[in-house]
Amino acid sequence: MRWFTGALALLLIGLAFQMGLLVYAMYVLLGVMLVSRYLAREWVEKITAERECSRPTAQIGDKAAVIVNIRNTGKLPVPWLIAEDSVPREALTQRPPRIAIEGKRTNILQLAAQGEKALLYQVTFLMRGFYQLGPLLLESGDLFGLHRRFRLETKPQFVLVFPKIVPLRGYDLASRRPIGEVRLTHRLFEDPTRIAGIRGYQPGDPLNRVHWRATARTGTLHCKIYEPSCIAGVTLLLDFHKSVYTARREPDRSELAVTLTASLANAVYQLGQQVGLVTNGRDAADRILQEGYRHEFRTRSLALDTAKMQEQSNRLRPVIVETRRGPEQLLQILEALARLELTEGLSFGQLAIEAASRLPRDATVVAILPTAEPETAIALGSLKRRGYAVTAILVTYDDDEDAPASLGRLMAEGIDVRRVDSEAAIETVCSAELVR
Repeated sequence: MRWFTGALALLLIGLAFQMGLLVYAMYVLLGVMLVSRYLAREWVEKITAERECSRPTAQIGDKAAVIVNIRNTGKLPVPWLIAEDSVPREALTQRPPRIAIEGKRTNILQLAAQGEKALLYQVTFLMRGFYQLGPLLLESGDLFGLHRRFRLETKPQFVLVFPKIVPLRGYDLASRRPIGEVRLTHRLFEDPTRIAGIRGYQPGDPLNRVHWRATARTGTLHCKIYEPSCIAGVTLLLDFHKSVYTARREPDRSELAVTLTASLANAVYQLGQQVGLVTNGRDAADRILQEGYRHEFRTRSLALDTAKMQEQSNRLRPVIVETRRGPEQLLQILEALARLELTEGLSFGQLAIEAASRLPRDATVVAILPTAEPETAIALGSLKRRGYAVTAILVTYDDDEDAPASLGRLMAEGIDVRRVDSEAAIETVCSAELVR
């Protein structure tokens, strides 16, 4: 624009002072600028692209092949085109990185009329997450560098990488009590092998409950009373507030907490019991821009800023997977954990208050915590006093200064406490209590 304004000003000066050579030069320059502007716009608008990704979901360590086919639909050749397929920048720059790229996702291309070329690269997923691939950033312009045009082409695709699951040892499979013994206050399930007593017959009692010996001895119908089953599943409470995960141990601590949560959910699901998840983390899908991409940009930085994910999201609504049985229950929990990210929204104490009404009375509450602040310990103690069976698992390391204090706060509330500091420790987390 400045070049155009300057050339127009010189043209007016030449006309005013009858400087024929200057006027001729400015006519030529303005003509070149207008033609260049038209060609730059024509080239970039005639480019189309399609992306193909080999998988929508993956496990940690899997690779996904990405092919971006770029085609010139115009009748004019494109002398130069910079094509860059977007990937999460923070996933590459984090240490250790969450993904690794092999191949070229950025290239300088020349396209003939109706010509086609492709970008081919491979993404290795090193950690769980919800990764955005695309959109494709296109940049072209005239041969003199006077005009440049930018476009975002193709809708982004997303790959869901599930968290790692560690098989657990130490479950008492015979009694089906993986996280300690809890007597139900509501008789949702009864164990017919454990007779607690007898009572008088009531209309509607099935015949298989009739205690025939007592009936014969007393001359009136009596029925058996069975002891309730010890537990009816687990509700996992994961603290994923950013303030309690110190930068010195990140992302190791948060990834270990997610792996622990996924492993517990898998173990309880395999036992056929109900399982659920409640966490104060944010869902990555909530913050990804899926629509509203602009198709032409004046600067490369503006195009990149529009293409990338939102960086800030203070989630004030917990992520909840209701505590239930079913073949899809584990998959829903793993998907939620795969997309989970640290947030600055609800604290764990606020989370416990918010989710208390959704916690089944007869499901064990297992809290996965990096630390137990006073508010956290009081919240768990309140759940225990209300009749919930509560177990806390601390994701701490030997050099954590606040670990003894966290342990003391939970013990003071009468909470069953266990500790995990590595994936190897996850295997035996249910075999023995840390504190009796």
